[in-house]
Amino acid sequence: MNQYDLIVVGSGPAGRRAAIQAAKLDKKVLVVEQGKRVGGVSVHTGTIPSKTLRETALNLSGWRERGFYGKAYRVKQEISAEDLRRRLLITLDHEVEVLEHQFARNRVQSIRGKATFVTPDTMAITKDDGDVMHVMGKSILLAVGTKPFRPDYIPFDGKTVLDSDELLEIEQLPRSMVVIGAGVIGIEYATIFSALDTAVTVIDPKSTMLDFIDKEIVEDFTYQLRDRNMKLLLGQKADKVERLPDGKVLVHVDSGRRIATDMVLFAAGRMGATDTLNLAAAGLEADSRGRLKVNPETFETSVPNIYAAGDVVGFPSLASTSMEQGRVAARVAVGAIAKEPQKYFPYGIYAVPEISTCGLTEEEMKERGIPYECGIARFRETSRGHIMGLDTGLLKLIFSLKTRRLLGVHIVGEGATELVHIGQAVLNLKGTVEYFVENTFNYPTLAEAYKIAGLDAWNRMGEGPKEAPVATSQSTDTAATTTEPAFEKKKAASK
Repeated sequence: MNQYDLIVVGSGPAGRRAAIQAAKLDKKVLVVEQGKRVGGVSVHTGTIPSKTLRETALNLSGWRERGFYGKAYRVKQEISAEDLRRRLLITLDHEVEVLEHQFARNRVQSIRGKATFVTPDTMAITKDDGDVMHVMGKSILLAVGTKPFRPDYIPFDGKTVLDSDELLEIEQLPRSMVVIGAGVIGIEYATIFSALDTAVTVIDPKSTMLDFIDKEIVEDFTYQLRDRNMKLLLGQKADKVERLPDGKVLVHVDSGRRIATDMVLFAAGRMGATDTLNLAAAGLEADSRGRLKVNPETFETSVPNIYAAGDVVGFPSLASTSMEQGRVAARVAVGAIAKEPQKYFPYGIYAVPEISTCGLTEEEMKERGIPYECGIARFRETSRGHIMGLDTGLLKLIFSLKTRRLLGVHIVGEGATELVHIGQAVLNLKGTVEYFVENTFNYPTLAEAYKIAGLDAWNRMGEGPKEAPVATSQSTDTAATTTEPAFEKKKAASK
């Protein structure tokens, strides 16, 4: 039986980062991937495909230029599903090639097959030809990701009623679409198809959406969606989905509405892809959504030497955070020191328009009782915004009144997922409002919005002391203390 220092099940963001990290520590690593090619959900049906689809849609539709040339402007008059798929395939081939090269360069072994537990340290790998091999690992990392939740009452057919994975295979663009689910995935696809001039209706039983995002940002975002005639049926539930003889789909809503549409996308949740792992043989049990509970610092499960990282452990379910989780889990698993990542990480929603956020929301500031002030900048206030023809776009900075430190940055608009990293750096380095007031930003850029928002907050806060005060561990401003305990976790010698 082949033995490894670390067996990684899944080659998505968490799995590939974990495998390469362990390999760089001179450990013998095996990656097991049941898909046709390495990359996992992120490369083939999730992160990369959806963002590629978004970029292609915005380019071909001429969306970014409509501020100058009118709503009827298009780069390509007749956009087909094949136009979208062509760019997608090129991007996916490149991503797979890069990943395969990384594995080869770092001497990470990989095998295609379905892995199941035999014992807590032994897995059986079933290949496509039915051949079964057994491997043993000193440690095992489960990075299997998630799959779409598919309830029985939804008549999925892969053509007119689809989940988010199947959406990438459509043969023609619909004239109308109903999206069931106003979470991140549902909203991203809803706004992408809206940008392609598909008439989109979003249905969700919750009366609000994206509750983890600053409320003011969500309000601005919602206004933009309604302004382009997207229908948001929040606080309403889709009771029944019915395929009609004429090829249409009829959605029954509990409010009494009946919506006939060309296509229905069901995007209300995802399930951890753990059902085929035979977890019981390892002494593990998943929750009702197939997710695994782990120590949030080491990512070790309830079974020693078995770890889990990425979407399979739940929120925040981001490719970026999954990579860091995989890296930390791998270091702990092979007995290396793992330092805690920075406290604040950015969250990106690749809708149209983009949303990105880092740090505390205004609602969280109120809950924690931290005195604060906000600074606002609109992209139309910048020269670059005028050059780009932007009528929308908002950047919001939140500062502590006591320490003047930046505690939150929230952006909705063009390039939000890129711009947020300036705020992230200042936030994690404990910068104050003076940083934005006193620093020079390239002109003309959208990044100038930071200076505008900083000045807006500075004017409201007053000039303050000559030098910004240094917060101490005794500060009541719990979000602004400078003494954050360093994190160093090392596996016990007995492991």
